[in-house]
Amino acid sequence: MYRKIIEKLRNKKIAILGFGREGKSTYQFITRHIEDADITILDQNPVDLDASIKRVEGDSYLEGLDQYDLIIKSPGISLKDLDLTSIQNKITSQLELLLEVDKEHIIGITGTKGKSTTSSLLYEVLKDQLPDVYLLGNIGVPVLDEVENYTEDSILVIEMSSHQLEFVHESPHIAAILNLFQDHLDHAGTLEHYHQNKMNIFRYQNELDYRIYAEDNDYLEKELEKYEYPGIPFSVRFDSSDSVGNAVRLVDHDIVINHQVVYHDDTRYLLGDHNLKNIMFVLAIVYLLQLDMEKASQVIKNFHGLKYRMEYIGKSHGIDFYNDTIATIPDATMNAITAIPNIETVIIGGLDRGIDYQAFIEFLRNSHLKSIICMPTTGLKIGKILEEKSDKDIYYANTLEEAYQISLKATKEGGACILSPAAASYEFFKNFEEKGKAFEELVKNG
Repeated sequence: MYRKIIEKLRNKKIAILGFGREGKSTYQFITRHIEDADITILDQNPVDLDASIKRVEGDSYLEGLDQYDLIIKSPGISLKDLDLTSIQNKITSQLELLLEVDKEHIIGITGTKGKSTTSSLLYEVLKDQLPDVYLLGNIGVPVLDEVENYTEDSILVIEMSSHQLEFVHESPHIAAILNLFQDHLDHAGTLEHYHQNKMNIFRYQNELDYRIYAEDNDYLEKELEKYEYPGIPFSVRFDSSDSVGNAVRLVDHDIVINHQVVYHDDTRYLLGDHNLKNIMFVLAIVYLLQLDMEKASQVIKNFHGLKYRMEYIGKSHGIDFYNDTIATIPDATMNAITAIPNIETVIIGGLDRGIDYQAFIEFLRNSHLKSIICMPTTGLKIGKILEEKSDKDIYYANTLEEAYQISLKATKEGGACILSPAAASYEFFKNFEEKGKAFEELVKNG
């Protein structure tokens, strides 16, 4: 498989656009297999490589892209302000290079929220029954890192972000879109462009491929109406409507696929209805692969979830604390608030990326929350509106430590507090992991 990728790259003048984790992985893959490869590294920041390696750094790093035969773009680089007419067909990525040579073994998972949990859960379920399964992509492992080890028996579960899907011209054999909401407008420029990037996971399928989608998601429903996608449809709907065709439905406490009960929802560690829907997607894929549903159910019930996603981090001063810094959009925070039964307090706020918060404000106003602690920047704006429109106790904090100290006073003993920003963390933190770790330390230290 990897030899086909090497042949595509051989004798090409290659630009590696962005030298973060995936850019470094791309550089290592090429230099490992192609002697004297013609590579130039392009990055706004200084590149930590031997001075002999060609590079373009600084604010002008996106200039002159048309001089290269191939531009391998890293996910974090936005090209929304460039005229791409002369280079559109030159842009590729690690994901596309892999899809071009082995789409049949790839299961792609995307969605605005839930893709990390669903991908991780699917990986655990599959590796319990199959001998050679990999978890790759946006969740942290670049797809070319272990490409030399992939065989004809390998199953590749790949979490695919909108950044990774933006320029692909191939789609995986089994593709799932969990949901579509507002997000990443800073990268995509418009909501329409962001959603179109996501839809690329279906766009290039053929009549033998499978597309699994949430039938009851409004944004996704509108996108599906625009085009006739070629894959075999498999719909997931969170109600008790008739299970006709290739359909996954929830009937009372049972998940039903084509009129067959495949899972009974009783005890599980993954809290909330949103996670139950993620489970429905996993079971749809288990069904398509004709694996053992009983074994899959046991793995699902024992799965504890991801770090920083509704993660219970313990008690402090008699209060239950949850860490949900991975919740970077309002819908994720609303799901978390709904899922935790004894919740009294939420800490919100982060980078303002132009997301519409009106529905979120209305949800908070009508919720059973007692206190809302608001941090910069989005939290401060939301708090000012709620002061006039709700009976909640509204607090303001400039730092995470200050927010934690307020939560100890605002939350009764036996209640719960969750840090769930409903916004990106990288205004004051490097990423959601750094913010989550800082909050965990505050709670543990009391």
